[in-house]
Amino acid sequence: MTDETDIWKPGSFTKNFSWGRPSAGLSELHEIIRLGFNGEMEDVRRDEFRSRVRLTGRPDYIPINFFLFNNTVGGVDYLCADELVFQAINWDHSPRFDKLALFAFGLSLAGRWAGARKEQRRPALWANAYVRERVAGKLNWETKSVSADDIEGFVKSDPRYRAETTRKLATNLNYLFQGGRLKEMNTPRIERWWVDCLFLALDRIIEERLLDRKSTSPSQYASLLDDYGFMELTGKPTLEKRLAIKHLVQLYDACGGRQRFSEEATKERTTTLIPTVQHFLNDPRPRGAVHRTNPRVLKSIPPACAMLAKYAGFEDLSPDDLEEFDLEDFVKRRTQAALEKLKAENIEPNMTADELMKLMRGE
Repeated sequence: MTDETDIWKPGSFTKNFSWGRPSAGLSELHEIIRLGFNGEMEDVRRDEFRSRVRLTGRPDYIPINFFLFNNTVGGVDYLCADELVFQAINWDHSPRFDKLALFAFGLSLAGRWAGARKEQRRPALWANAYVRERVAGKLNWETKSVSADDIEGFVKSDPRYRAETTRKLATNLNYLFQGGRLKEMNTPRIERWWVDCLFLALDRIIEERLLDRKSTSPSQYASLLDDYGFMELTGKPTLEKRLAIKHLVQLYDACGGRQRFSEEATKERTTTLIPTVQHFLNDPRPRGAVHRTNPRVLKSIPPACAMLAKYAGFEDLSPDDLEEFDLEDFVKRRTQAALEKLKAENIEPNMTADELMKLMRGE
């Protein structure tokens, strides 16, 4: 949660990104994550990540201090493999990744590492506040007013901001909003990037609480998303989104949280919850989980989570079906299948369309 008394220090964010033009999105970040994690979904030592990135001559402080999550285990600093890393490793760079990465930045949960200052656990609270208080609160997600000048005016007038410069921070953040496609996040409908953001938020929130030795139960997931401003950071809130949160936290819990990236842990969880399961899928590619009540609630998951997704009320999609997923075609096929099932069971309507309309009108 953002403590309104926390001070805002931009730190290394005011330095040059060297990430190219905004039209390229956050493709440099995508490539750096792939390189730093060596294409593997496992926590990586912070120093190993940095050494891999240094070979390219690119700066690493922005990715590791603002976009990724840090943790110290046994005196060794690690970067956590979470939903942002999962998306970077398994899919080519896309607008979906850009919006997820921008959300990760705005959520501003970077963890802790040796030598880190207190404020570096929430390194971009000024960006978090700008989106939540200005974009969501004052502008109602009408993003036409978002600009470097508007950002500078916001941080300049806020006593929480403690730094000598505001212009460089404002221009850098505006650049990031462009590359991260902030304007495309203002959609009332559920899209795949939004679903990915929810999983990433839970990954980070739970890890953040563990740093303070706080356990988190599944019953807390929805309220914690509210506490950390998930809805405000991801566009206008709608009833569809609020209903989807209930289903998605169930899927997240069924898959074991961040343990979903551990094949051994996932198989053990599956056989515990579903003792009748005798085999697991061999295809290493991620699969899809789509909710039966709303096909827009579609989440990509590790293959070992397929049975767990069904356990949570989701329908399993093969890797090919996930990549080629067409919402309209999916609804048509489901409707046709339902009609065929009714026909096979000799279930027929017992009133005409006119009779039904009269009933609905209360006649």
